[in-house]
Amino acid sequence: MKRVAMLVMALFMMSVSIPVFAADKATAAQKDECLLASKDCKDATDSIHEKIQKLQGEIKKGTKVYSVEELNKLNAKLKEANDLLDSLLKH
Repeated sequence: MKRVAMLVMALFMMSVSIPVFAADKATAAQKDECLLASKDCKDATDSIHEKIQKLQGEIKKGTKVYSVEELNKLNAKLKEANDLLDSLLKH
């Protein structure tokens, strides 16, 4: 009975740890959901320059990370940020 209980506990512990290891590997080429869809924006106090740099960096990742639709959305946000910066600099 102890063996069965220990086996069940070991299987449970292994099943809980697998998603954690998978999440670590996904961070290398992960989408920036804050820029893409305003999700997970804990510290979203970037200046316009920082936002433009982040958008450019995410766009450079290309189709390895983002779909074509998501890249179009990021390009539109980049254009919007550049237009905002231009309008601020004109005044």
